[in-house]
Amino acid sequence: MTTSDVAPTDVPLLEVLQALADPVRLAIVRDLADGSERPCGAFAPQLSKATRSHHLRVLREAGLTATRQEGTRRLVSLRREACEEAYPGLLAAVLDGSAVPA
Repeated sequence: MTTSDVAPTDVPLLEVLQALADPVRLAIVRDLADGSERPCGAFAPQLSKATRSHHLRVLREAGLTATRQEGTRRLVSLRREACEEAYPGLLAAVLDGSAVPA
């Protein structure tokens, strides 16, 4: 079962950019950029479960990630192809730019 019904094309660009603007969410996207699928608990272990869930929800509602249930685990993946179709080059630009020191 997948819980990502929002297509990136249904989300305004501003909302997608706001989702990517947060350092924690950007780190989550960066972790998923290799095409892997990871359990929710694998991200930002220093954060409380509620805060982590909030960040994952924002990314899912922006159409950037997909979450699927596997037994008792929820697995998260980056919707790179759908994002590229909706906003060509956005993820690559954001991920490349995130490596630049502040």
